[in-house]
Amino acid sequence: MLPDMISSYISDHLDVFTGELAQILSIPSVSTLSEHAPDVLRAAQWVFDQLKKNGFNGRIYPTERHPIVLARSAEVSGAPVLLLYGHYDVQPPEPLDEWQTPPFAPDIRDGFIYARGASDDKGQFLTYIKAVEAVVGVSGKLPINLIVLAEGEEEIGSPNLEKFLIDHREELRADAVAISDSSKIGPDMPAITYALRGLSYLQVDISGPRFDLHSGVFGGIVYNPAQALVDILQKLKNPDGSIAIPGFYEDAVGLAQWEREEMAAVPIDIDALKNYVGVSELTGEPGYSVTERNTARPTLDINGLWGGFSGEGAKTIIPARAGAKVSMRLVANQVPQRIDQMVSRFITDLCPTGVHAEVRGLYHADPVLINRDTRAMVAAQRAIEAGFGKKPRFKREGGSIPVVNLIKKHLDQESILLLGWGNPDDGPHSPNERFSLDDFHRGIRTAAALFHEMAR
Repeated sequence: MLPDMISSYISDHLDVFTGELAQILSIPSVSTLSEHAPDVLRAAQWVFDQLKKNGFNGRIYPTERHPIVLARSAEVSGAPVLLLYGHYDVQPPEPLDEWQTPPFAPDIRDGFIYARGASDDKGQFLTYIKAVEAVVGVSGKLPINLIVLAEGEEEIGSPNLEKFLIDHREELRADAVAISDSSKIGPDMPAITYALRGLSYLQVDISGPRFDLHSGVFGGIVYNPAQALVDILQKLKNPDGSIAIPGFYEDAVGLAQWEREEMAAVPIDIDALKNYVGVSELTGEPGYSVTERNTARPTLDINGLWGGFSGEGAKTIIPARAGAKVSMRLVANQVPQRIDQMVSRFITDLCPTGVHAEVRGLYHADPVLINRDTRAMVAAQRAIEAGFGKKPRFKREGGSIPVVNLIKKHLDQESILLLGWGNPDDGPHSPNERFSLDDFHRGIRTAAALFHEMAR
């Protein structure tokens, strides 16, 4: 439900809202680079000022690195409480020479706004702030209670958010949480994400001789760490693409038949997908569709390799060390720490005599499976239909959103709405990131409708 007067207000202010989107996108709030710390703080202040002008009370909290904004709307007695999460930090824009226009000089062309952070996550997050402005501008107040939690460290793993959630647990109690930091299924297919894959990320280090050796003098008598690494990594998967580690799939919750039918009903252009990523063929675990493999099945990937000489020309050595980064995307019921142990044992058992293998866990994220039958989820479906003119489909997401795990764990929150307004080809983290202005405007309408649907 979106009241006509609020809908008209949004339509009348679209140009103003778009101009404000360009303002926040102009701030180079790159959280991973220390020289941009003042810009991250400036982005936090910009967000907080937007909230203050619409009657929110709160403050900007310093952390050991970048600040967190926490603000609350004027209280509506007896009304539900919705917690909104977003982030105002962005990824570095490099490689700069691949941008058609400068990454922090927002450019509008062909119905899109191009800038770093356009889709991830400034554009999507701003839809809620502008929805607040529209509702307050017409009605003088919101129909529900809103809490806004915005951070400047999402792109570096949110290192200070967990402590903040623990310290402010009572202030963050809510009936539901809304997060818009993902995408629709396609340009005309709005969606609600109900599952996220987890992550187990490992580093494998193979060490051999005390120092690099002359391959002519020592070749044939010393086990080469780079060769050992290649041999081990090759055995992590079976020839058909399935994961060869014993017990890896044991705890994974399979897809129900109704889920497979839902996924099969969503059209996917395989040729367009191959063209987009620039490959001639798609691959993966046999017995599953592309959508199933991409969102709902566990995976294992080599993310990086090093060892020996890789410079120009030749250098005939047996390297003393070699290594790799390996990640596993996990599904419901798979425990990252257990997967770590399983993979570590498999690798060390394969390590040949003469070299040593060390496996270290670098990062974990639990998989998430969200209940689709909650009051807030029903409200979100109605709101999306009001804002986008179509009923949303439910989808699984292949990636991880660590903040979801933290919110579930520390706020005891099970009613989480993952509502993405972006498109799969918006290019987050890539050159020429963009966000459809139509989706920006529809996102504002949807957010305003969500406030009213939750108040029903």
